[in-house]
Amino acid sequence: MSDNRSKLPASELAESGRRVVFVRDLEIVVSVGVLEHEKRYEQRVLISVDLIVRDGYDGQSDRLEQVLDYGKLIDGIALLVQSGHFNLIETLAERVAAHCLGDARVENARVRVEKPDIMPSCRSVGVEVERRRS
Repeated sequence: MSDNRSKLPASELAESGRRVVFVRDLEIVVSVGVLEHEKRYEQRVLISVDLIVRDGYDGQSDRLEQVLDYGKLIDGIALLVQSGHFNLIETLAERVAAHCLGDARVENARVRVEKPDIMPSCRSVGVEVERRRS
């Protein structure tokens, strides 16, 4: 992500009982794009998320049930993005953000979707969205 961190200072996160859960560069092959060759062939995308989470974890229990399970988060994102064709990575990013906010513990989701193989003159192109629970 651009700054790889939550916009909240660490002290504010700690005092509020929130934490940041993140996934970096989840590589998935998906059907995305508006050009004919993009519709015919799947391509790699990289998905990164930063989630501000209020999970009630007490810092002592050491039990997975008390925190957001990033394994389940990754599986859910993969299932979502492989469910069909997306014309725009903007749509893909919005759906990933909505999926993340579907967990009541997630207050804020910042999602970045990158297409690393589409433009030979740069490392990647993409979009980043940030959504908050209303």
